[in-house]
Amino acid sequence: MIYVFKTSVDSSTKLEAASALLHKLLPQTLWNFDLEDCDNILRIDSELNVVELLADNGIFDCVELE
Repeated sequence: MIYVFKTSVDSSTKLEAASALLHKLLPQTLWNFDLEDCDNILRIDSELNVVELLADNGIFDCVELE
């Protein structure tokens, strides 16, 4: 399943922190950020429910888009 999130990741510093977190929490998962989009989109391709996982680790804000 592909999850799409609006995020607060809007700088290279925040991107580095978010990337480190995602590598730690989801080591076998494909994901990417689109910081050129006005919503700073994060896409995650995962079989896991990543919504709660990301919410519980609060390094960056994200809201799932429908």
